[in-house]
Amino acid sequence: MLATGFTVFLGVFLILAKLPRRLMLRALKHDLAIDLMVSLIVLLIHWGTFSGVMAATVAGLLTSLATSAMKRLFGYIDGNSYIVGKWRLNV
Repeated sequence: MLATGFTVFLGVFLILAKLPRRLMLRALKHDLAIDLMVSLIVLLIHWGTFSGVMAATVAGLLTSLATSAMKRLFGYIDGNSYIVGKWRLNV
């Protein structure tokens, strides 16, 4: 179940990483919405077995940790202003 949760998280993380920089930074402004949507969708997909629900929970927790870390590291775009994190990205 941990491996399945990590695999689901890795898929979501790679999609977020492949987005264009501006789109990724705009998405990071809504990190809570991303966390909730990923958790809800993964729970709905894996509902029915204990291991499926645990894998979805692991994926949701890892997604929450990743989006929070990315928001602190890279910042986010709010409207037309770039709120810089610890590392500034060229956008």
